[in-house]
This record gives sequence, structure tokens and C-alpha cells, in this order.
Amino acid sequence: MTEQKTETITKESTNDESLMFSFGEPEFMNRDFTNYDYSELYYNDDGDYWEPPLDRTGLNKLTRANAYHGSILMARRNMIAGRYTQGGMQKQQMQSAVHDFLEFGDTALLKLRNYLGKVVGLWPIPTMYLRKRKNGDFVFLERDNKQKRYKKEDIIFIKQYDPVQQVYGGPDYLGCVQSALLSQDSTTFRRRYYKNGLHMGFIFYATDPNLSKEDEDDLKEKMASSRGVGNFRSMFINIPNGNEKGIQLIPVGDIATKDEYEKIKNVTAQEVITGHRFPVELAAIIPNGGTRGDPIKFDYVYCKNEVIPACEMFMDAVNGDPEVPKNLHLTFNLDNVAT
Repeated sequence: MTEQKTETITKESTNDESLMFSFGEPEFMNRDFTNYDYSELYYNDDGDYWEPPLDRTGLNKLTRANAYHGSILMARRNMIAGRYTQGGMQKQQMQSAVHDFLEFGDTALLKLRNYLGKVVGLWPIPTMYLRKRKNGDFVFLERDNKQKRYKKEDIIFIKQYDPVQQVYGGPDYLGCVQSALLSQDSTTFRRRYYKNGLHMGFIFYATDPNLSKEDEDDLKEKMASSRGVGNFRSMFINIPNGNEKGIQLIPVGDIATKDEYEKIKNVTAQEVITGHRFPVELAAIIPNGGTRGDPIKFDYVYCKNEVIPACEMFMDAVNGDPEVPKNLHLTFNLDNVAT
């Protein structure tokens, strides 16, 4: 997948020599986040903390790579945080904590203490920049290589289980990462194809001996300046006593006849939704060749199997901490009645 640029590579020649020129160079698509396959953790001795097994900057960028991946994460977040009723945090803070839990696989709640050392509240710390040390303490990475240290007893760390390592959590959607990136690449390619003048490229083949050097230079200049939407429409060429096929325009590829864009988008959308275990009926997708199921029933099943267990994980982690008083215990609405 390449993007045509207006730079030109030329070779000095006479009419008796072959001449070839091209526009631009290959431009690779986004290759962020390729380390989702890992087997061990690396300890950063300079910073004195464990490096997360997954690049958290890449995980965050991935939420903007595909329309379904990012929106499903927010839908899952809202469904979990929406059941929160009371506890040591406000709803907005609970939303932030759940967001990190789903996007990065773990979340951290800081115990807010009064001057007597008693816990009086909870506050979510962005786990994108939170790291864990060998002694169990945590550090928050700040600007200019500065760190803010938190003792392990001041942090309630909630994580999804990762069988490879037990230091950090692991997000549950890794199986659909490649699908989200493929969807992003196909959209980017389609946009660049459109901006390139609705063509993938062509060979301008000239064999007429009556084509002068000045005409060659003029043609190259016209073609190099034709890049853009609708710019290259037609060109008039007059060669006295020229051959019938002295100049030919040979397409490199025709995206109109073999367009896989729609197929790729449909397949990747289904795979991303499956990777999140999210019902199609709740994802604003109309199934091909079929009818939509009852969203109320699918919402009931999804809440029973996915949302409520996540709520219970937060309740167990916070309410089971002996330092958190009962008035700060988390309460979620666990009722799930199908109508």
C-alpha cells in the first residue's frame, strides 16, 4: 500500500534511449503495537520497575484504529460503571477506573487518607503510566523522567488474569488486535487511493520516435502535477506523423473491478466484536442475510455473563480490603431481570 507523491526521479536521455521515471516512494502503513505476543517481563533497572508486557501507548492508540474496537470498549465501560450506585468514589471516577481495567487489563485505586492515616476516599490512578516494583510498591511516571512513589498498602490493584505473568493484568481483546489494524489499514488505503485521483497508479508508455525531448519533459511535468482528487482528467497530445500506439496509458491495478474493501470491513468488524464477546445486536450492526435478535434478551445474557462478574470483581477487591471502612464499600446494582 503506497501513496503517490509529487517528487520525480528522472534520467537524462536522448530520443534513442529508453527512459523511465516514477512518482514517490513506498509508504508503510501504521505498524504500532506489534508486541502483543510475549513470554516474559523485563525489569527496568534504571527506573526500578517492571516494564508492562504490552506497550500501553500502543494499546491506547489501538482504541482509535477501528470504529468498533474503541466504541465497544466505551460501551462495556458504561454498562459496568452504570451499575455503580455508591461507595468511595464518584461515578465519573468509577468510569475512569473501569476504562483502564478494560483497555489495559488492570486498574489502580489510591486510598486517600486523613491526617490520622484513615482511609476517607478512593481515587483512580491512570495505569497507562503506573509501574510496579519488585517490592510491591508502585511508581507513577511523570515528565522529565520523574517518578511519584506509592506504597503497596496505599494501592488497590485490580487486574484481569494473565497466565503468562502475574505482575500486571492483560486485556481480554488481544485476539482481535490484527483485525482492528487490518480495518485501519484498509480505510487508510482507501482514503489515499481517493486522494490520489481515484487510481492506484499507471504506466505511461511512449514509443513514438517523433516525441521530442521537450515534449517528454512537458509530459513528465504535467503528470507529476496531476496528483489529487479529480486533477488528472484528460490530456491533449499532438505528435505530427506519430504512430497510432506511440503513447499508451497502462493501469497498474483496477480497484473498481476487484474491490475487497467492503468485505474486509465486514469481516474485521465481526472479528472485533467477537474478540470482545460483545453481542452483535448491541453493536449497531445489521447481520447480512438475517434479522436482528431481541436486544433486550441479548442485553440480559450479556449482563449476566460479562457485566455483573466485572462489577463483583471491583466489589471483592475494595470491600475485602481491611483498611476500607464500610461507608466506602462499593455497591453495584446486580439485579438483572429480562423483560
